[in-house]
Amino acid sequence: MQSGLSAGILFSARLLMNLRFLLLLALLPGATVSAEVTLPKILASHMVVQRGLPVHVWGMAAAGEEVTVSFRGETRSTKAGQLGRWSVYLSPGAAGGPFQMTVQGRPAAGGADRAAAQTITLDDVLVGDVWVASGQSNMEFEMRDAATADEDLPHAANPRIRLLIVKQRAVEYPQDDADTEGWAASTPETAREFSAVAWYFAREIEQRERVPVGVIDATWGGTVAEAWTRLAALGEDAALAPLFVSWGKMTEHEPDAVLAGKDEQRQREEAKAQGQPEPQFPWHPQLLSWGPGMLYNGMIAPLTPFPIRGVIWYQGESNSVLARAPLYQRVFSTLIEDWRRQWGVGDFPFLFVQISNFTSTPAEDWATLREQQLKTLELRNTAMAVTIDIGNPDNVHPTDKVDVGLRLARAARALSYGEAIEYAGPIFRQATPEGSAIRAWFDHAKGLTAKGGAVTGFEVAGADGKFVAATARIESATVVVTSESVAEPVFVRYGWANSPQCNLFNGEGLPASPFTSAP
Repeated sequence: MQSGLSAGILFSARLLMNLRFLLLLALLPGATVSAEVTLPKILASHMVVQRGLPVHVWGMAAAGEEVTVSFRGETRSTKAGQLGRWSVYLSPGAAGGPFQMTVQGRPAAGGADRAAAQTITLDDVLVGDVWVASGQSNMEFEMRDAATADEDLPHAANPRIRLLIVKQRAVEYPQDDADTEGWAASTPETAREFSAVAWYFAREIEQRERVPVGVIDATWGGTVAEAWTRLAALGEDAALAPLFVSWGKMTEHEPDAVLAGKDEQRQREEAKAQGQPEPQFPWHPQLLSWGPGMLYNGMIAPLTPFPIRGVIWYQGESNSVLARAPLYQRVFSTLIEDWRRQWGVGDFPFLFVQISNFTSTPAEDWATLREQQLKTLELRNTAMAVTIDIGNPDNVHPTDKVDVGLRLARAARALSYGEAIEYAGPIFRQATPEGSAIRAWFDHAKGLTAKGGAVTGFEVAGADGKFVAATARIESATVVVTSESVAEPVFVRYGWANSPQCNLFNGEGLPASPFTSAP
């Protein structure tokens, strides 16, 4: 018995040594084990590379293999490391193109195929501005479903707008490569299934700035912000521990969810076979797509070596449940700061959409979520497109995406392109009690006005914090609010409901963000 066990251990040890030897052999320069030079899928023909920043080209090859990259008359070479990874940076340049990029691999000196060279050619490469569009279903919402699709899709052909869709992928560790079919010029066909918000944003930027624009659509409907945030970044903030508790509870109930899903599919198939309407079931999340860091790993991490101009973001609805909403500012700020850190190209503009108006249920707190988004504006180089006026109380997916895209583009024009334009609606600054009234002060409030008549949507509260409906009037760039039932108002709030009735705008027609002055 003992000798048999010893023999088994010895056999296992020898097998492990042999495997290690083969691995080392594969990694040695000049070894007969070789690999073709490969590029990540994001580096492909028809792509846009970011102007004004070093052009990063990277990939895999056999260990020690010499790799040469040529682009816009510049050539640089490097050698693949022991693990086969290689990386080259070429000089920044101005917008232009189309150009051709070549990547050539040649086996290391002493290799069996030293004379052989492999060349990858990327055609129709433009230099311009690259934006990442990410978030959940309202950013994923396709052009073909937008209210303006019939008018705009037939005219979507524009060779200076390039589109790339990252396929949905949730995994437990960061990926080196994104799952995508590559870049394509905007046409009625390619724009059809692309993010409507992102396409309208790109169209506006290309028309205004006269530069090629590349947009990367990395979206997944019904997902939470923590799934898009790097796991280690979330773990650095102890206040975010409840998210991991929630995730743990979800995993415990996954077997029941799988069984329920199978039963739902069975009922759908039976209904179809009997010619009956398809049964409807309550929405429930796909487990992996809600896991902390899972979507970052599969859909964002592979993009971070690719220099960009900035990010546009539309998400928050799935974080509006009562337990998650109060944590949103911390999660979202962590996401923004860590994405900037991982890309390593500075504090790029991060432009996001405040969730719209939707009746929802008492189990969700859209007002608190909007307030958390508003507070995120404390971060440098951020802007928020308010959409409280263009939602649909009965549909979480309003079809007006053109105005959302234009409002994000307006913010980009101001923050990223330096245009002297108003880019935000009135943003609450502070409240000052004035006896029986309270005055709300705003930034971005030039031409403050109420659409449709008297100002609506304001409430006040005394020291007890109990809010009641109030009367409001505009005085210059402020709003004075009173209520007969609150003798000395201490707090004021506006648009504080899942689907509020509110009508405050500035002179540029941009809506005021809902807010509260209560802590």
